[in-house]
Amino acid sequence: MRVYVPLTLPGLAQAHKAGELGPGPLTAYAVTPALREWYVSDDIEELEYAALNRAAAASLRLLAGDPGAPRRRIVVAVDVADREAAVDPDRGLDAGSIGEVRIAGSVPLSKAAAVHADADDAQADVTAAAAALGAADLGDDDAQFVVDGAEDHELLWFGVQEIPGLLG
Repeated sequence: MRVYVPLTLPGLAQAHKAGELGPGPLTAYAVTPALREWYVSDDIEELEYAALNRAAAASLRLLAGDPGAPRRRIVVAVDVADREAAVDPDRGLDAGSIGEVRIAGSVPLSKAAAVHADADDAQADVTAAAAALGAADLGDDDAQFVVDGAEDHELLWFGVQEIPGLLG
């Protein structure tokens, strides 16, 4: 199963240094039954793209909680055994957790298929979105518009061997 692990650049640096994502439990996003129902598509590529976008939104939340982190959303795509990614039944009704899975332990970075990251030109919008996230959560429509501005930026694809350049 392909899962998408949200990170920040410091989190990616730590994973690169340790050679693994972790320690567990890790929150990730994947094509779950709830995501299939929410997105209403049978196209696996569209569903995986939706899971990637859910992870990008979670990365934005990590940025909002870490003011010192560079303002780039980071998502690592990792292949794990289906049994390693568990859906939390207690969070199934929470709209914010659609597609969310938990991985109990650490995951070797060698299982990563790719890294997705914002381009440099997204930095201003991502910075503004991270700052506006709290107000958007409280229902402020203007703040939600700012958060949506970050989501307009597509994450770029990088091979795992390109991680040092991303951290550079």
